[in-house]
Amino acid sequence: MAALATGFCLSSVLLVIWVGVCSPVCVEVPSETEAVQGSHMKLLCISCMKREEVSASTVVEWFYKTEAGKDELICEYRKVYHEFPSRFSGRLQWNGSKDMQDVSITVLNVTLNDSGIYTCNVTREFDFEIHRPLFTSSRLIHLTVVEEAGEDFTSVISEIMMYILLVFLTLWLLIEMVYCYRKVSKAEETVQENATDYLAIPSENKENCAVPVEE
Repeated sequence: MAALATGFCLSSVLLVIWVGVCSPVCVEVPSETEAVQGSHMKLLCISCMKREEVSASTVVEWFYKTEAGKDELICEYRKVYHEFPSRFSGRLQWNGSKDMQDVSITVLNVTLNDSGIYTCNVTREFDFEIHRPLFTSSRLIHLTVVEEAGEDFTSVISEIMMYILLVFLTLWLLIEMVYCYRKVSKAEETVQENATDYLAIPSENKENCAVPVEE
């Protein structure tokens, strides 16, 4: 019983560590919306897929809304990356992932005129035997370009929350290990007490404990 409890506790701890470290997770986080003039700005666009959606073919289109209010196609990814003539010519860089869940781009050497609304359109066509349904999603990014960088309170708060989460997970893991250790120790003590009680019974009482067999 003690060995079984030990194995169960160790399996629980290893499962927590494996899920937290080894399991890939896709999270659709929003993009940053402020860039400093002259820097490189990554426009983040994440469109997570379910496991059964991995075989889908994906087309990505990036638009920029001009002063006239028209959405101008600046680049797309359709099996290969292609950039269209625009004010961003030579300053765009594909920054997506191989599984096409992260379909972000980076604007190089941003200028004050790059402020505006960017749209990321993702279209997926699924390869089912009966039909080929389409799935579309859009992300809007309101980018503001400033001359100088200010204090980024958001990143500071994010770091603080990350450290708090790490401390919480560490404490929870320690509590789980202590609980498992106490459970195993209690099981071993119970086994030892039962063995001691049995040895303390006199020999004649042990013989009397036997059930008589009728002829």
